Amino acid sequence: MRYLIPALPLIIGFLLDALIGDPYRLPHPIRLIGRLISALEGFVRARFKNLTAGGVFLAVTVLLFSAGTAFLLLLLCYSVNLWLGVAAEGVICCYMTAAKSLRDESMKVYRAMAENDTEKARKAVSMIVGRDTAVLDGNGIIRAAVETVAENTSDGVTAPIIYMALFGAAGGVFYKAANTMDSMIGYRNERYGRIGKFAARLDDVLNLIPSRLTALVMISAAFLLGYDGKNAWKIWRRDRRKHSSPNSAQTESVCAGALDVRLAGDAWYFGELHRKEYIGDDKRPIENEDIRRANRLMYAASVMVLLLSTALRAVIYGGIFA
Repeated sequence: MRYLIPALPLIIGFLLDALIGDPYRLPHPIRLIGRLISALEGFVRARFKNLTAGGVFLAVTVLLFSAGTAFLLLLLCYSVNLWLGVAAEGVICCYMTAAKSLRDESMKVYRAMAENDTEKARKAVSMIVGRDTAVLDGNGIIRAAVETVAENTSDGVTAPIIYMALFGAAGGVFYKAANTMDSMIGYRNERYGRIGKFAARLDDVLNLIPSRLTALVMISAAFLLGYDGKNAWKIWRRDRRKHSSPNSAQTESVCAGALDVRLAGDAWYFGELHRKEYIGDDKRPIENEDIRRANRLMYAASVMVLLLSTALRAVIYGGIFA
């Protein structure tokens, strides 16, 4: 039993996310972190002449405040009662795990395309991608949704689980704070190039191991699901570096190979065309059902990472409850 206790928050968090997802009517920690980032961005732009240094100040402040608050809250709960601490940590783990919201938002695109409502699908996909969606046709919309599920399998689900297994829920908050900063200010353009440089580099470092581990697990999941596991391995080995980020193409290449489709390619961001290499081979045209297939691959890989992570956490922290 003592080995199970430290793993319980991860299990509780994953199950809560699978059952209820993000409760939209309650204040979400990630949204609160986002507001903090926005407020500090304004402060830094007003007070720092050197925006690169200001970006470091912003990132360190957000990380210390976010992870520190979670750590102190859990310390208080565990000091009151063990099971109160487990419950509180499980809730935080739920908030840091985004499998259900990723599935739900991508399936909005699926349902809109099934209804042949391209405009509705375009609006739905605009909520989960950073690119300009006005130029996307039907296949482009589907491709964007599949890419988002593939990339965020690591960023939104497995990477937080890994960090929570190693460092508790506060570690998950630390990771998600860094990931949120990257998604908000980590762009390599004139507005964010300096202020978001540190946040972008930190996110790259934090995802180096989780993205690669997730890619390998996804390949195994592809075999289990009856997808093209051999091609997933082939495309991962060939295309995993075809992205400006050192991590994003890791899971995207596995998904492209597993589904036998071609992903990525040129995309528009903030009215500017970005040239990108293709990932995967164009063995067949992408279709709406690929969104559902990508979600199955995401969930299968996530469960496998969860099992590995709970075992790791039980071994590392089980002795505490002896």
